[in-house]
Amino acid sequence: MYKTQAEALEFLQAFLPLLENTPEDRDVILCAPFTTLTALSKNLHGSRVQVGAQNIHWEDSGAFTGEISGPMLLETGVRYVVIGHSERRQYFGETDATVNQRLKAAQSHRLTPILCVGESKAQRDANQTESVIFEQLEKGLVGVDQNNLMIAYEPIWAIGTGDTCASSEANRVIGLIRSRLTNSKVTIQYGGSVKPDNVDDIMAQPEIDGALVGGASLAGEDFARIVNYQ
Repeated sequence: MYKTQAEALEFLQAFLPLLENTPEDRDVILCAPFTTLTALSKNLHGSRVQVGAQNIHWEDSGAFTGEISGPMLLETGVRYVVIGHSERRQYFGETDATVNQRLKAAQSHRLTPILCVGESKAQRDANQTESVIFEQLEKGLVGVDQNNLMIAYEPIWAIGTGDTCASSEANRVIGLIRSRLTNSKVTIQYGGSVKPDNVDDIMAQPEIDGALVGGASLAGEDFARIVNYQ
């Protein structure tokens, strides 16, 4: 929940010039608050940066005050949507069942969902990392087309804490996630205190296809350094 429309456009002025030498095979997606999506889409039209939303409701319309539907998102020009982020699960009652409904709704409107999975510190300390994530995948992916899907592994204990999961451990867990999929080519990202000074090591891991970036994406220079990882 960051940036007004004016602040988002100011961000683009700092960010876009730093992508001139970014390799063509890298996908850059800004998943922004609902109020900034239309402005971002208009200002990014024809650029290499795509726009995503942070949530979607499973119905196209109805008495769901405060929610946003697929048709509403399509109208803003987005192509992606984050679903099941740990903050949605922790603060707003998101469950594996509602995650599944949102995933299928996104795909029904030809949006690519970015499914977030990950364990809490208590679950990791109890050696439940694998069982928690496998359950999230099993329940979340029922009836979901894995040919139009991205997944982000975001250990909850590493989000906004500055405590990054060791890149080798992130690689191991992402490899386990991949082993549970019917489509092994699904793009799987790591999220959790990704910063300019650790992204090179993270992206050197063979199982990690990308990064889901939180706080470090708020400054154009920092996010550009992450996009331009070496």
